[in-house]
Amino acid sequence: MIKTEQALSIWQRMRVWGAAHAVDDLYQGLVPASVPYFVLDRHYGYVAASGLSLAATLGAALPQPIVGLLVDRYAASWLAPTGVGLAGVGVGLSGLVPGYTAVWAMLFASGLGVAMFHPAAGKAARRAAGESATAMSVFATGGNVGFFVAPVLATPALDALGVGATALFLPPAVLAGFVLLRRQQRVVPVRRVVSGTGADRWRPFLLLTAVEVTRSVNFFGVSTFIELYWLTHLGGTRLSAGAALACFLAGGIAGTLLGGRIADRHGLTRTVFAGNAAAIPALIGLRVCPDAIIGLVAATAAGITIQIPFSVLVKLGQDYLPTRPGTASGVTLGLAVSAGGLAAPGFGAIAASHGLATVFTVFCLLPVPATLLARLLPEPGRSGARCDRVAA
Repeated sequence: MIKTEQALSIWQRMRVWGAAHAVDDLYQGLVPASVPYFVLDRHYGYVAASGLSLAATLGAALPQPIVGLLVDRYAASWLAPTGVGLAGVGVGLSGLVPGYTAVWAMLFASGLGVAMFHPAAGKAARRAAGESATAMSVFATGGNVGFFVAPVLATPALDALGVGATALFLPPAVLAGFVLLRRQQRVVPVRRVVSGTGADRWRPFLLLTAVEVTRSVNFFGVSTFIELYWLTHLGGTRLSAGAALACFLAGGIAGTLLGGRIADRHGLTRTVFAGNAAAIPALIGLRVCPDAIIGLVAATAAGITIQIPFSVLVKLGQDYLPTRPGTASGVTLGLAVSAGGLAAPGFGAIAASHGLATVFTVFCLLPVPATLLARLLPEPGRSGARCDRVAA
């Protein structure tokens, strides 16, 4: 009975952090969804448009290791609620402010909010999940859900109302920030926080970061170009191209949840290896499939396999750095993931010179080094997470 009550308490806390992660990453997904409408409404050129995406990516990527260090050194319980609030306010106001510089600044501020949220939320979510990779996958899946629903919600609103419709997405950020702040106020603040026990293992953590960067580059690369691939290479309709992206992202949600369950049964490093290895035939199937409709199955399989290691890598990174869970979260959830967005222009250059088919051939090759590196990752010991105060 006690174990059942403890399990229910864990899942209640994980639902809150998973929902907060969904709201936070909703704003990451809103940036690429809104950029085309800035081109249409404000008449920005392609270089200026790519600069807006870069603003959000830089804001999210660069500060996260620093924020992680701050989270590990101090309680800093205000970072998660403030971060999700700033992420939403930045995107929400971007369609209202005049001038390119102001829009760029708002999206950069939104990225800073994302950078503030991930390390603090990742640490708190791990504290709530304990040693359960399945529970941790709920938190990671929240981010995938937010990224998935962003274009679904934004496209009709922006199409009907123009870029000013970004203001409609302010309330979720305010609500999520308020809920998290109320929960954090239940914790007695302490200046110095001991996050866990055991020695930090930087060498396997660096290997893990390389695996996560490769996985992220693949995920963001496919999600960026899959619709164009459907239209230009497979001769699909706009409807089937949108369905291909939806299938890929929905597969990613399923893969993130599946990865946590596999890891609890078969081990963390085995799951990371298996996910990357399975992505190779899945991506080859996507590349060689000649039909836009049948290809939807391959797109779903690619999304599942690429995302199987995601939540596992987050937990594994915290296991390798037991005294620095905030730093680990900042790298695995933030810096490494943002690398996927930073690599997109490179794939665009390949597509311009050699075609989209070549780009998808490269996607088939990317899991190979990740699979080889995953074989070198040691299985961590079961280091407990010992905290001075437990946040709800």
